[in-house]
Amino acid sequence: MIKPRALRPGDRVAVVAPASPFERSEFDAGIAELLRLGLVPVYDDRVFERRGYLAGDAARRAEALREAWRDPSVAAVIGARGGFGSVQVLPLLDAAEAREARKILVGYSDLTSILTFLTIGAGLVCFHGPMLAGRLGRGAEGYDRDSFLRLLTQKSPAGELHAPGLESIHPGEASGVLLGGNLTQIVASLGTPFAFAPPAGCILFLEEVGERPYRLDRMLMQLRLAGALERASALVFGELIRCDEPGGEATARAVVEEYARGFPGPVILGFPSGHTSGPCMTLPLGVQVRVVAGERPFVAVEEAAVE
Repeated sequence: MIKPRALRPGDRVAVVAPASPFERSEFDAGIAELLRLGLVPVYDDRVFERRGYLAGDAARRAEALREAWRDPSVAAVIGARGGFGSVQVLPLLDAAEAREARKILVGYSDLTSILTFLTIGAGLVCFHGPMLAGRLGRGAEGYDRDSFLRLLTQKSPAGELHAPGLESIHPGEASGVLLGGNLTQIVASLGTPFAFAPPAGCILFLEEVGERPYRLDRMLMQLRLAGALERASALVFGELIRCDEPGGEATARAVVEEYARGFPGPVILGFPSGHTSGPCMTLPLGVQVRVVAGERPFVAVEEAAVE
């Protein structure tokens, strides 16, 4: 896996919208936060385009990404928001171009499609973390500044990442390359040229929002039948917010417990990255991590960005 260059104060960060449109006020708040972090956000009018539930034409969304990769003055790329549409740009991207550019990309939710394209398709480390709308734009309420800066600006191991609500579902310890993202997007990729096909021994991170337990079960079963779960040495689940059945008769936790039965490695639940009830933490995808599921579970991370 190729690691991107760590960010430095004053670096230019391209803001792109490969998925859905956003509220301008949230976008502007996110831009202000990037400036507070000492970074220089850059974008053009394409980011504001609208085409129903999409942020403009697929070709123009893809070109914005490719231009950011080709621009030597740009050090990183970050998504404006998720929603839907990232999968439409995949056939228009160039894995070799992205790999050669070796730039940080940050996103989650619908941008899981691009994260998978970069990690599994291009062999490039990228970051499952906060975007502008709803996250960076809300400051400390929307994202975890410490993990964001530790992973994107430090050239040393990030170390142990803990979270207050993180719990062990199945005990154990395992190491491997961290891959994954939004469960719906991962399952939707199966059977396509851009399928999520992780290597044996990987650490699998899965997060979701607003999917009822039977839907979580269906998607996890599809991953199991596709062989993705059996190739994992550990499972790390997000908070799975708003995924319990109304009335609490069936819960997301119960679904996770069911899939943890018989799983040979550690399983932890509640890592706050992606869709979260509080600040969104940043996770590096494509790097070696160690998962420890015990009394105080954590994910230990090597350096994700280099000189």
